[in-house]
Amino acid sequence: MLFQSLFPLIALYAAWTNASAFTFILGAQEKSCFYVFTERPNTQIRYYFAVQSGGSFDVDYVITDPNSNIIYQEHKKRQGDFVFPATTVGEYEFCFSNGMSTYSEKVVDFEIELEDEDSKSVKASLPDSPNAKPLAHVENMKRTVDKIESQLEGLSKTLQYYKTRNNRNQATVRSTESRIYYFSIFEVLLMVGMAFLQITIVQLFFKGSRKQLV
Repeated sequence: MLFQSLFPLIALYAAWTNASAFTFILGAQEKSCFYVFTERPNTQIRYYFAVQSGGSFDVDYVITDPNSNIIYQEHKKRQGDFVFPATTVGEYEFCFSNGMSTYSEKVVDFEIELEDEDSKSVKASLPDSPNAKPLAHVENMKRTVDKIESQLEGLSKTLQYYKTRNNRNQATVRSTESRIYYFSIFEVLLMVGMAFLQITIVQLFFKGSRKQLV
């Protein structure tokens, strides 16, 4: 049975830049959908997701526009970081599916950011005083702010990448430890079984020898 969890919990408006980041659990054979609402056309939507744990660290996902047209659809993806233009005003749907897994749940990091062209222009300009000429240090300060913002965004992406790699490596270590543990138990049981079999064979051998002597 396919369980579907709908989370209409994101309402982002294109009058300014918004970002939402959260982590959710996607159960086996489960589908979770999230929604983004835009009020203006020509909106840039950036989304990032990464499977932190569970199974083969992969999920299926599909993105549809307000007219139910599929924008992106991919299968068995471990992570993604994309930007696409939301030209149509309305509600965009992001759905993640774990239908390929029969028992393993997935932990998924999901981040979405919305920004329109008007917000970019407002963000890029500073209010000037009437009859005032642009000052060189103001322009330098604006460039410095933009550079710092770009570096912070790159740092955030790098931290997300290392977080994902760390979680996957820990899962691999736990899986390896579990396999070693169960293999050791199997080896001990096999040795005990072989010893018992050898004792039984030796006992049968001596019993047979005694019968021959009699």
